[in-house]
Amino acid sequence: MTETVELSEVAPRDGLQSIGAFVPTETKIALVRATYEAGLRRMEVGSFVSPRAVPQMADTGEVLKVAKQLAGLECTVLVPNRKGFEAAMNAGADRLGLFMSVTEAHNKANLNRTREESFADLAAIVREAPKGTRIRFNLSCTFHCPFEGVVPERDALDFIERVVALDPAMEIALADTTGNASPDQVRRVFEQAHKAWGLRFAFHGHDTYGMGLANVAAAWEAGCRIFDAASGGIGGCPFAPGATGNVAMEDVVWLFRRMGVETGVDWQKLLVAADMAAAVPGATPGGAMRRVPAGRLAA
Repeated sequence: MTETVELSEVAPRDGLQSIGAFVPTETKIALVRATYEAGLRRMEVGSFVSPRAVPQMADTGEVLKVAKQLAGLECTVLVPNRKGFEAAMNAGADRLGLFMSVTEAHNKANLNRTREESFADLAAIVREAPKGTRIRFNLSCTFHCPFEGVVPERDALDFIERVVALDPAMEIALADTTGNASPDQVRRVFEQAHKAWGLRFAFHGHDTYGMGLANVAAAWEAGCRIFDAASGGIGGCPFAPGATGNVAMEDVVWLFRRMGVETGVDWQKLLVAADMAAAVPGATPGGAMRRVPAGRLAA
């Protein structure tokens, strides 16, 4: 294997946020540890959002404290505004995932703000974050919106350009929040983004319509080398009607293994983490490899 890929585990955050009943903090920490033991070294461990809007993330500070003790783990917390930023700083976070939507309707549904209000707030955070803070800017609904439909590629690229201008070195994630992007659309957007601004982009995919893995492959072919996924295929955005789980980490790892791409992941330990995630009460697991007998035997 000569090529490598960076994988970011999002089950502790995106995988759990939509579950109604509160998942015990100890369960969240156990999931963080299990995915870490599988070799995953990038992880979204929670988000500093309104506990009224997303009560599942109310204990993010506690989870982050434990996660930061794991050697070599890059643990990110999501932040939608200045209040979340201040809470993250007070909790000792040094890796932030800022987020907003490309479309006006989803931004209002998800964050109760206009796009311009969100962008102004997040731009100020990029400028004012303490030295040494690593920031990734996540763009929800880059390809499709549950309220506005397919996002015109020119509209997506114009908004990406505004984000790039905030910090030329900042990583930017393009998210298929609804899982309704098509592989040709994903390929074109990534090709144009890479051509214009270089290889700074990550792909965050969902599998609502069964196209998650095809979209991962399309982004890879277009030059993307950073991918989000959730062990067990759990998750979904609570403010994107109909959107289901993230693309499953075990499916993504298997795809890259078959392509000869090094992931740094221990396959059997990943299956343990995927089973743990899928067994969380209230979770809606997805993916294929966890359920394929031959896959469970593969080294």
